[in-house]
Amino acid sequence: LRLGMNVLRSALNWLTKNNLPLSLKVRYFYYFRKKLDLNDPKTLDAKIQWMKVHLYGYHQDPIYTQCADKYKVREYIKSCGCPEILNELIAVYDTPEDIEWEKLPQKFALKWNFGNGYNIICHDKDSLNIPQTINRLRMWGKEEPWLKTGEVQYKYTEKKIIIEQFIESERGGLPVDYKIYCFHGQPELLFTCENRDSGTPQFYFFDRHWKLQRINHDGLVAPVGFSLPKPKHLDEMFRYAEVLSKRFPFVRVDFYDTPERLLFGELTFTPGGGFDTSRLPQTQLYLGEKLDLSKVAIK
Repeated sequence: LRLGMNVLRSALNWLTKNNLPLSLKVRYFYYFRKKLDLNDPKTLDAKIQWMKVHLYGYHQDPIYTQCADKYKVREYIKSCGCPEILNELIAVYDTPEDIEWEKLPQKFALKWNFGNGYNIICHDKDSLNIPQTINRLRMWGKEEPWLKTGEVQYKYTEKKIIIEQFIESERGGLPVDYKIYCFHGQPELLFTCENRDSGTPQFYFFDRHWKLQRINHDGLVAPVGFSLPKPKHLDEMFRYAEVLSKRFPFVRVDFYDTPERLLFGELTFTPGGGFDTSRLPQTQLYLGEKLDLSKVAIK
């Protein structure tokens, strides 16, 4: 069975390299059990697939490769006049073997600059298994995530390992991250996760006035009057999101809200690779309506 899955995965990766539209149609059917209409997409995820194929920028405008790069996006943030929201960069390395562990602080965040999920949050360097960490980073560094999902903005990323300052959470545990969905330069909705450490996280949408939007499962079943603690820098989040999203038809701008200040997380052009099966069908359509493909320059 494992051999068969590996063969199938290799075949799909080959297809992504040689026939991106067909690869996306196969993957879309696998996830959603319905055909992908690239001629007249309606949902957000279908439109994300359309942009992978047609969007001029994903293929030819280097700004997309730069902004999908967790290291080089820092220059874009500075160019937008927002250097104050960048987390402190401790070090940058080309390979896991280059890391000078003795020079790192006791706490830090370590990540590859491409794809997603390739990160390690170190709470205590003394208890970190360094050989195991190096092996994990080495394994991740060999991957080509764009082949798995057709996210072509990652195709030409120059791989780097970046180490940033550990972000302290006011409530303890992992810091709360806030993800703002922006369409044509307008921040529309904020998405956040509660109880991430519990193993049973809940996800909620809010508008810019911190009113719960009942457009996903957890929002629909939340009791009357439900809310979460309002982030201290909510208004700043939306202001920065507007500045950073101006030149893109669709992007999700992520932040961390600390007691002292707001910190930038990342820019995401294809959340979930455009294969988010947890999104309700009506929400797929609702968000899809906000992305006007007639305004998108195609290649």
